[in-house]
Amino acid sequence: MNFPRLNGERRMAPARFQAGDGYIVASSRMWHYDAYLDLKGSLAADWRWVSTKSGLEDTLSQMRPRYIFFLHWNWYVPSEIYETYECVCFHMTDVPYGRGGSPLQNLILAGHTSTRLTALRMVEQMDAGPVYAQRPLELTGSAQSIYETAVWKSCEVIRWIIDNNPAPTAQSGEATLFERRTPAQSEMAKDADSNRVFDFIRMLDAEDYPHAFIDYGNMRLELTDARLANGKVSACVTISFDEVAGLETGDM
Repeated sequence: MNFPRLNGERRMAPARFQAGDGYIVASSRMWHYDAYLDLKGSLAADWRWVSTKSGLEDTLSQMRPRYIFFLHWNWYVPSEIYETYECVCFHMTDVPYGRGGSPLQNLILAGHTSTRLTALRMVEQMDAGPVYAQRPLELTGSAQSIYETAVWKSCEVIRWIIDNNPAPTAQSGEATLFERRTPAQSEMAKDADSNRVFDFIRMLDAEDYPHAFIDYGNMRLELTDARLANGKVSACVTISFDEVAGLETGDM
């Protein structure tokens, strides 16, 4: 399986990581667990799943992994970890374009209909590490469906990395930075057209994410499962009361 490289890149000299056996898959999203089980079942090795910061620390006290694969992670990774072990993270842009937070939402807001899922080595600067591989990713459907497609593509790349032990390639070109969105930014604009309303609802429609919402009096209307047809948007609405000040704080 061949993965394209970015134009004009130079190969990175191999880093001197600790030799190790086995693999850690780290994610704070439990719906990634099925993908982990598929990996574990397809490649005979010492596999470990971690979903918390303390779980990662405990696991590293028990083993020396060859790779640590971060599918999604809510916490800062200390330098002593990524400088000791080869840590691979995944980002949903064609880096160096779109480094930073909330890549899916920022891509859709910018009008993109497709992107490249990038596997890169974790370094101190966010999403600035050298690239192992990329895969094309369509940005159609709900955020949940896009994330689920992305995690299975990530697992394909994980298998390829394990099989080929590649040296990653340095990023080239001017970096474009995305800002992490806040839950308050999930409030619907009042002057959007049907296409923008549809995109706004679907880009926030994922498990554990702050859904698109409208505040009306003492009610909050959360919108999911959007459909667009004939210039009209239909969606499921969940109404809560007297909770306007209690915004959810899901990580984006």
